[in-house]
Amino acid sequence: MAHLYISAAHKSCGKTVIATGLCAALRARGNRVQPFKKGPDYIDSMWLGRAAGRPCRNLDFFTMAPSEIVAACNRYGSDTDVSIIEGTKGLHDGVAVDGSDSNAALTKLLQSPVVLVVDARGLTRGVAPLVDAQSRFDKDVRTAGVILNRVGGPRHESKLRAAIERYTDIPVLGAICDSKDLTIPEGHLGLLPANDHPQAARIVESLAQAVRAQVDLDRMLRIAAEVRWPAANGELKATDFPAGPVRIGVARDAAFGFYYPEDLEGLQAAGAELHFFDTLRDELLPDVDAVFIGGGFPERHMDALAANDKLRRELKTRIQAGMPVYAECGGLMYLSRSLQWKGKRTSMVGAIEADTVMHEKPRGRGYVKLRETGKSPWPLLDRGSNERILYAHEFHYSDLENCAPELDFAYEVVRGHGVDGKHDGIVVHNVLASFSHLRDVAAHSWTRRFVAFVRSSRKSQAPMLGDLALEGMSTPAI
Repeated sequence: MAHLYISAAHKSCGKTVIATGLCAALRARGNRVQPFKKGPDYIDSMWLGRAAGRPCRNLDFFTMAPSEIVAACNRYGSDTDVSIIEGTKGLHDGVAVDGSDSNAALTKLLQSPVVLVVDARGLTRGVAPLVDAQSRFDKDVRTAGVILNRVGGPRHESKLRAAIERYTDIPVLGAICDSKDLTIPEGHLGLLPANDHPQAARIVESLAQAVRAQVDLDRMLRIAAEVRWPAANGELKATDFPAGPVRIGVARDAAFGFYYPEDLEGLQAAGAELHFFDTLRDELLPDVDAVFIGGGFPERHMDALAANDKLRRELKTRIQAGMPVYAECGGLMYLSRSLQWKGKRTSMVGAIEADTVMHEKPRGRGYVKLRETGKSPWPLLDRGSNERILYAHEFHYSDLENCAPELDFAYEVVRGHGVDGKHDGIVVHNVLASFSHLRDVAAHSWTRRFVAFVRSSRKSQAPMLGDLALEGMSTPAI
């Protein structure tokens, strides 16, 4: 139950590179490592999870109560040697001006010692006031050490260490030399996800080697061992396993990989068997009652998605016959008529009467609040009408054009952008497709609602034609 919080003075200091390398280096030593990531994030979490060999868990004040965050840390970190929490942006950054949702606030809630990553490029003596100010800004945050990143060489490192040692009492735990090889490759919208990079294993190993050689891992483990998680005051959401499981196909491949582990686990807990399929290669769906298509970067694979016309046709036919589908962001783009990016347009599934267009600047980014309209195919939240607010997040550079005028929407956007700044959650047949990403948390177990709807609609789905029989196409459930 030992743990460390990896943070920085500001974004782009190299936190993810170092946290990923740290998880992989500790794992290689035989340590059981549990990664956590602050905030809503898929990509950093993928790299951390791959490095640690177990799913990364997200901790987010916007969608989770503090007691749920503490309970999650106790549950997922209890059988490990050390937990590594990677922050977002800077140590004292957050949405709220009072810092109540900042990294610093999370370190205080979890009683975590902070290791501050400092981008040392262009710094010598000036590193001292930077470290000193960060460590002294909030007296209740314990800065236990510093890792210098992107160091220019031995001479540069000695100057940085001398300044920190003279003017602060914060120990230097490591110094990572600047190298183009110590990076996670970037795509058009930031870091590439681990599921979409063929050399992901090699990259993780390179980061692990650098951390192992240039960071005092023993000292970091000793610091981590000085603390324990605070006691949990409550439990995570209850789980049950209803009789008569439903079968849900989950698109998981290079194009679609943005899934929170708690969402997949929540579907299983609600009684679903999960059967994964590849939208780029599989010509038929597995034998399933419903489909979940998460987010990703389908624009990077638009030609391959378009070329797999058999799967696109089957999806459209099954949707028109009443098969329940839940799609988020990239999944919504895939279900639209077409996808346009960099002057090129390709055909998509066509179940939603709209065309997706990628833009150079984001259309929606950050936290969202959604009010249910009552048009969702799922059962309504068990709350009063004034309390049917969902807390979610979005990140998309795309929007929809040429939308059918009769589209129904499951949500009114209270905060955020969604489809058009006012609505999100397109409802077509038994499809709910949204730019917003939901999280299965105590305040809103969307997975239970979806599985309940799949179970209730299974008997009413239209019969499939003979050429859509799917015997023998199922894949093992996780």
